[in-house]
Amino acid sequence: MKKRHKLVVANWKMNPQTLEEAKKVYGAIKKKVTQYKNVDVWMCVPYIYMSELKKVDRKKILPLGAQNVYLETAGAFTGEIGPVMLREIGVTVSIIGHSERRALGESDNDINKKITLSLKEGLRVVVCIGEKERDVEGEYLAFIKEQLKSALQGVEKKELERVTIAYEPVWAIGKSDTEAMKGKDVHEMAIFIRKALSDLYSPEDVLNMRILYGGSVSSLNTADIVGEGHVDGLLVGRQSLFAPGFLEIISLVNSL
Repeated sequence: MKKRHKLVVANWKMNPQTLEEAKKVYGAIKKKVTQYKNVDVWMCVPYIYMSELKKVDRKKILPLGAQNVYLETAGAFTGEIGPVMLREIGVTVSIIGHSERRALGESDNDINKKITLSLKEGLRVVVCIGEKERDVEGEYLAFIKEQLKSALQGVEKKELERVTIAYEPVWAIGKSDTEAMKGKDVHEMAIFIRKALSDLYSPEDVLNMRILYGGSVSSLNTADIVGEGHVDGLLVGRQSLFAPGFLEIISLVNSL
């Protein structure tokens, strides 16, 4: 079996504040990223920068991604962006179900509709799951399993190759790198998630699905999280806006 590449996904969120800064960061990453041969890098950026960033990256070195997508292809949905629109401007992937979107009221049903429609329209998806808090009884594990079941309802086995799971424990987001999950704990969750996926499909069906970790990732904890955590890569928030630090993360993942 061919070894799959690790994956690092940048989530810029509602940053940076200017197109000039967006071009600067994107260009710096594009310039250096080709030296890393064992890792894929996807850049999920604000909608308004996408067309201009395509001009910065005419050779399509960095696959362009969205941070969200609407659950319909067209219609009277003021302010929304559908998967066909994204595909038409060269976007290849979208994050779906991020905890910050869920906090705004996005339901499990909404997330499932976005996933199934995006896959139907040819996009790849990064599906975010994660508990708000942990309990000693382990009920958060049932919560994670239900998130996966709900998100992937109606997703066919042949579509799984375009699905990446990003485990982001909500309690770890936005904290210092020392407060992120430790590698051994990430490993336990990665095993649980792959077992839950295998229960929904089969071990063979989910063998090539990539599982990422996200939540207070930096160059200081990358080796522990990916190496000891045995995940397939990272979903990186604020650190992806600082090109030198993000490139260091990519370099570390590439070497593992």
